[in-house]
Amino acid sequence: MKQSRKLWNYGLVSPTILAAILGVGVRAIATEVDSLQTTAPLAIPANLDTETSDPISQIAQVPDHNGDSRDEIWEQINHYSNETNALDQVTNVSQLRDVSPGDWAYEALRSLVERYGCIAGYPDGTYRGNRAMTRYEFAAGLNACLQQIERLIAGTDGVDEGDLETLRRLIQEFEAELATLGARVDNLEGRVAFLEDNQFSTTTKLSGEVIFGLAGVAAGEDANGDDIDNVTIFGHRTRLELNTSFTGEDVLRTRLQAEGLGSLTEQTITPEGDLFFAGATDSDVVIDALLYDFPLGENTRVVLDANAGASDDFASTVNPFLDGDGGSGALSRFGTRHSIYYYLDGAGIGINHALGDKLELSAGYLASEAADPGDDTGIFNGPYGALAQILFKPSDQLNIGLTYIHAYNRDTDTGSRRSNFRSFTEDLIGNAVPTSSNSYGVELSWRLSDRFALGGWVGYTQTTTLSTLGGQIDRGDLDIWNWAVNLAFPDLGKEGSVAAILVGMEPKVTDSSVNIAGIDTEDDDTSLHIEAFYQYQLTDNIAITPGIIWLTAPDHDNDNEDIVIGAIRTTFSF
Repeated sequence: MKQSRKLWNYGLVSPTILAAILGVGVRAIATEVDSLQTTAPLAIPANLDTETSDPISQIAQVPDHNGDSRDEIWEQINHYSNETNALDQVTNVSQLRDVSPGDWAYEALRSLVERYGCIAGYPDGTYRGNRAMTRYEFAAGLNACLQQIERLIAGTDGVDEGDLETLRRLIQEFEAELATLGARVDNLEGRVAFLEDNQFSTTTKLSGEVIFGLAGVAAGEDANGDDIDNVTIFGHRTRLELNTSFTGEDVLRTRLQAEGLGSLTEQTITPEGDLFFAGATDSDVVIDALLYDFPLGENTRVVLDANAGASDDFASTVNPFLDGDGGSGALSRFGTRHSIYYYLDGAGIGINHALGDKLELSAGYLASEAADPGDDTGIFNGPYGALAQILFKPSDQLNIGLTYIHAYNRDTDTGSRRSNFRSFTEDLIGNAVPTSSNSYGVELSWRLSDRFALGGWVGYTQTTTLSTLGGQIDRGDLDIWNWAVNLAFPDLGKEGSVAAILVGMEPKVTDSSVNIAGIDTEDDDTSLHIEAFYQYQLTDNIAITPGIIWLTAPDHDNDNEDIVIGAIRTTFSF
């Protein structure tokens, strides 16, 4: 109690100091629950920069203040104070080149600098009044001013009696506000203590995403003259994700998923236009993703995928406004990312290495049947995909990717049936023909302004058949092309919302030397995939996305009447 009274008596010395402290304190308490740090103009520790974030900042942890002893706290405060004192003292507010007379705290700063000499700037001559500071920094700054006041009191000049009289009047005038301020501090301390006692984990963050999807197909007749069912479906995709960090720089991700929305392929007769968030219909809960992401040196990250790995775990898909993994962005698989990325999934390893700020290298290997010990399975003998990618980043607004993927016995589940050759042959003759493929892609994302971005890709795949299956087919090659151009409008209508339109050609077999019992394995016509959506961010946790997908010649066959797919996706995230 005596210490508190002594501190308060120090504060009575000058109204300018009280004004500055009150200006800081009110704003600090208003934001305390959310960030446990203040934003204020009194950034005294001049050579500390808190603008940089932890590499694993997405793993939110509640600090354990109970473990801080008083000695440790004083040590940190003294540390900040010593760093501040090591700088040249500012003797005139004009020395701070980013402070102008029009700033709301200008007079308070001028008084603290010129009358009490307890403000220091940054080495570059700036004050940075809008940057955040920690509670320790605030305590160190207050301590510096109190020490200066002690010197003034002990000196011959003393303290101006007019200042004391003015301060007495201010105390009486703000007596109610000061009492409320103290009550709010007590309340915040209680709430912080409750959060610490009831937190889920000190190392693990739990997040979730629930998608409700409503979709309908409007179509005419297929190439055989049969009517295509006009069907409407409603279902969900639910994910719970545990992100655990052991060192503050690594992530162990465990994702539970249940799917209850089926694929539209049966109605559309082709994988074209299928929704990204569609899958199984049984709603069984499974471990969908299990990976460990950790740093190797300063510029390299390694990802170990144990289940359901994908290329975007370690490589950029260069499609930031449309690739939201089904929960945001484009509605379709084709619109979400370049089709060649789907040649990779399963278990394996990925590596990402940054060469400065302008260049990024990615490499990875994923096997879709890695856990199966049977014949022609496993991590090396079964289906797999291997990726190598160079990402050029001339600026924050422009990214260009060059991608190569080698795959064995893999399809993309986009494009025509013929482009998914293994599935196509299995439907025809009951056997999936072994294949090997090499894919080459170029991807681009260019944010021309804050509200407009241009993106797209082009890809070529050469697929080689590796077996004749008893003479039923002729071995040969297939040339498969795909491309897309998209326009995105971020923050349209509301911050966090996005509208986009995409026009492209899903994978199409442009040339084939493979023959299956006289059946043509080449796509003679061209179908366009035209997709438009508007993702409206209703709240921070709820987004509603209506959209439409138009296939002009399904399965790249003009004999099939065009198909229109309408969908509404509602995404809840927490």
